[in-house]
Amino acid sequence: MNNDNALNANVGLKLRGLRLQRNIKQADAAKDLGVSPAYLNLIEKGKRVMPFPLLWKALRYFEQDPEQFMSTLGEGRVDEALAKLLDEPLLKSLDIDSESLQSLSAEPKLAGTVAALFNLYKNTRTQLENVLAQLNVEERTRTQGSTSGPGSTTPGVRFDYSPFDEVSDFLEKHRNYFPELEEQAEGLRRDFRLEQQLTSSQLIRMLEERFDFKVQIERAASGSSVVRRLDLDARTLTLSPDLTEQPLKFQVAASMGLMVMDREKLVERILGAGRMRHGETERLIKVNLANYFAGALMLPYGEFFKEVQRTRYDVELLSNVFGTTYETVAHRICNLSDPKRQGLPFHFLRADIAGNISKRYSGTGIRFASGGGSCAKWAVHLAFLNPSQLTRQYSIMPDGTTYFCFAKVQLQPIEGSIVKGTAYSIGLGTHAENAKYLAYGLPTNDLRKDAIPSGISCRFCERTDCNQRAAASYRFAFAFDEYTKKDCFFSPLLVHEKEKGERNGNAEAPGNGAESSEKQDSLDRAARRRKVHEN
Repeated sequence: MNNDNALNANVGLKLRGLRLQRNIKQADAAKDLGVSPAYLNLIEKGKRVMPFPLLWKALRYFEQDPEQFMSTLGEGRVDEALAKLLDEPLLKSLDIDSESLQSLSAEPKLAGTVAALFNLYKNTRTQLENVLAQLNVEERTRTQGSTSGPGSTTPGVRFDYSPFDEVSDFLEKHRNYFPELEEQAEGLRRDFRLEQQLTSSQLIRMLEERFDFKVQIERAASGSSVVRRLDLDARTLTLSPDLTEQPLKFQVAASMGLMVMDREKLVERILGAGRMRHGETERLIKVNLANYFAGALMLPYGEFFKEVQRTRYDVELLSNVFGTTYETVAHRICNLSDPKRQGLPFHFLRADIAGNISKRYSGTGIRFASGGGSCAKWAVHLAFLNPSQLTRQYSIMPDGTTYFCFAKVQLQPIEGSIVKGTAYSIGLGTHAENAKYLAYGLPTNDLRKDAIPSGISCRFCERTDCNQRAAASYRFAFAFDEYTKKDCFFSPLLVHEKEKGERNGNAEAPGNGAESSEKQDSLDRAARRRKVHEN
C-alpha cells in the first residue's frame, strides 16, 4: 500500500470510527453531509479520496478539532483488545496484517466480540485439555493392575492418544522395516550406479532425470521457516539456500520418496485396509515413510549392514563413512529388521535441553510416557551435561529390565548462536546383554550394581526412593510426615519408615512401653471427653 492509499484508508477508518461512536447510521450521516450513502461507504473503506471541503464539513459534523485529527492520521492505532492478541500463535498462523486489524478496529463492537470469542476459545481449550488429562489419569488408575511385562501397554481408552502416538505404534507394529521402500531405493541406486557416499548434486540430477522435476534454490518469504516445498502442479522442488550439504541431501532424497510413493501407491499398499483413529495419521505416516526412503537411499541396507557389523555400531564412524548426520545413522540403525540380515534391537529418542521428546521409537519393548515427559536419569537427558562427549550408561527399570543406552548432543547453530539454532540429544538403547557387541559398550562385573535405577516418568514410576523425583506417582498413595524428611519431597514415606519414627519417639518418652501406652490412652480419653463437652 503506497502513502496516498494509506492516508485515504486512515481518514476513512477514523471517520467511520467517529460515526459509530455516536451511533449515527451511515445513511443519516451521508444525508447530513450532502453525499450519497454509497460514496460515503467508499470513503470509509479508503477507496475514494475525500475532498478537503467535505473533510472539514465532516469534522465540524463530528465536532472534531481539525489539527488534532490530522496529527493522528499516521498512528494507525489498533483496538487495545485486539492488540493484546497480536502475539497469539493462532493469529500469527492466520497471517493477519496491520491493515486488516485497523479495519477491524473501526468496528468497536465487532472488535470486542472477536477478542471475547478468541479468549473464550482459549479458556475452553485449556479446560478441555485438563478434562482429557484427568480422564486419562483415571483410566490408567483403573487399569494399572492389568499390565504385565516390560513391553506391555495399558489397555482401555487412551484419551491422550495423539496422531504421533498412533504413528509410533504403526512403526513398532512393522518393526520399523518396510521392504517395499528398500526395493525402490535399491532400484534407484542401481539404475544410476551410485557410489557409497552421495552428494546433493547427484541426488538433484536423479530427481530431474527420473521424475522430470526442476530444482530451484530460493529463500522463503520474510518470517517463514520453510526449507523445502514440493509443487506437484508446477513440478518444481524449491529448497532453501540455508541448507548445508547433509540436510540438503536428506531433503532431496525425502522429496524423491514422496514422488515414488505417489507413483507406486505405496502408502495405500503398506497401510492396507487398516483404519486410523486420527485423520492426520495417514499423512504423518507418509512423511515418516518418505524419511525412511531417504535413509534407505543414502544408507543402502546391504552396505550399511556390513559396515554396522564391522564398526560394531559406531554411529560417529558410520556417519563419516556414509557422509551423513549422526541422527540419520541412528535412525537407520533402527531399520535393521530384515529377517535375513537382522541387527540388534534398539530404541531411539530425540530430546531437547528442556527434556521434551520430539521423536521416539521403541524397538526393545521399553515403554514411553504417552503424555510427554520422561525420566531425568536417562542418558538422553544427561548428555547435555557433557555435550562434547558420548554419554553411556546401564539403566534398570522398576520391573528389573536392564538396558545399555548412549546419547550424543547435536548442535546446529544459526549465525553462530545455539539459541537461534537447535540443540538435540540423540539417544539409542538396547538390552544390557547386547552391550558387548557395541563399540561403545561399558564393562561391568555386577550389572545390578552398576545400572542406574530409572523409570518411565515420575507420574508413572513405582520407585519410592528416587532423589530426582519431580512429581508424586499415581502408582501409590502419596504420604509424608512433617517431622520426617526424605532426600526428595515427592518420594512417599513408607510404612516401615514411619513406624521407625514412631518407635524413636516412644523410646524418648520416660518409663517403659506399657507405662507409655497407658499414659497415651489416658490422654486420648481426656481429649475425647473435652470434645464431647465442647459440642
